[in-house]
Amino acid sequence: MNQPAPKNPLPAEAFSPIERVIEDLAAGKMVVVLDDADRENEGDLVMAADKVSKDSINFMIREARGLVCLSLTNELADRLELP
Repeated sequence: MNQPAPKNPLPAEAFSPIERVIEDLAAGKMVVVLDDADRENEGDLVMAADKVSKDSINFMIREARGLVCLSLTNELADRLELP
């Protein structure tokens, strides 16, 4: 059974500066975004949609084993005829 990660907040220095994260996303890299220890206390793999490949989706499915989600505007969803 999965156990929640310990609630041991890391110091700010343990995280990448937002400028570095933006550079990594622009370069097509995945980043891990963490939520608060008092919330779900989990990390999500995130990458720029225009940089996604079949290999990156396969990695997310195989290694992260969670949902793969995509944010779309209503306009794009309508154009793609999504329900």
